[in-house]
Order: sequence, then C-alpha cells, then structure tokens
Amino acid sequence: MADDAKKLSLFEKIGNFFDGVKAEYSKIIFPAKETLRKQTIAVIIVSVLIGAVIFALDFIMRYLLGFVL
Repeated sequence: MADDAKKLSLFEKIGNFFDGVKAEYSKIIFPAKETLRKQTIAVIIVSVLIGAVIFALDFIMRYLLGFVL
C-alpha cells in the first residue's frame, strides 16, 4: 500500500520535471557582453591557429611522402 502512495501521475511527473528545470535555470550565471565578446574572439583565433597548424603539418607530410611514394 505504501507503493501506491508514492506513484505519481504523468502530469505530476511532468510538473516535477519543470520545477527542477526552473530551479536549475535560476542557478545559471550568464556572462557579461564584454566577457562573451572576448571569449568568442579568443575561440575564433585559437581555432584559426589550430587549423593553420594542421594545414601546415598536412602539407609537410604530403610533400615528404611524395618522395617516398
């Protein structure tokens, strides 16, 4: 009989889920516009640099393998 009291209806489960979502959403700290701008620029610069390194390594390996094959 104790198990019957613990069973929740579908709507109660959905309500509990959204209560949890609301509680977690209130804990989010959104960055300031300036911080977001700086971090976005940093990500773009690092991505371009890593892409350039990968391109250079690929070019060098292709050139060196051209002698072997």
